[in-house]
Amino acid sequence: MAAPRRSTASDKHPRAGRPRQVTRQAARLAALLERLPELANGDRRLVWEGRFFSADLLLGIDGLQRLLSVREGRVTGFERGPLLMRSWCFAIRASAQAWSRFWQPVPAPGWHDLFALTKRGAASVEGELTPLMANLQYVKDLLALPRRLVKST
Repeated sequence: MAAPRRSTASDKHPRAGRPRQVTRQAARLAALLERLPELANGDRRLVWEGRFFSADLLLGIDGLQRLLSVREGRVTGFERGPLLMRSWCFAIRASAQAWSRFWQPVPAPGWHDLFALTKRGAASVEGELTPLMANLQYVKDLLALPRRLVKST
């Protein structure tokens, strides 16, 4: 197993050398993401599905970073960025627009799945992919939980 990846200077805006400007939309979506621990831990089926999964995930919404700690299917930690020198197993980063469309109650084709987002270039997945692929359905279901909180537009 490879060593956990650390946040680097490339996690910042490449030209300015500082974190990207946070939009209102990104802040609103980050607030949805902060409800992820209660949503995940309140879903017995999801906790059971992830009972063999333990990892630290970095989730990015534009310039915002959130570190999600999962132990045996339960979300045990949630940290706001900037996360300097924090290790993580894998990262999933997307624009605020991509997360917003992904979290619609019934997302449009191409915005409905994590890998559909990466295929269209709206998201990136990096780091140690073995734990992600071994627990892919759990991670997809975990990241889809905020759909419960979004009203149809």
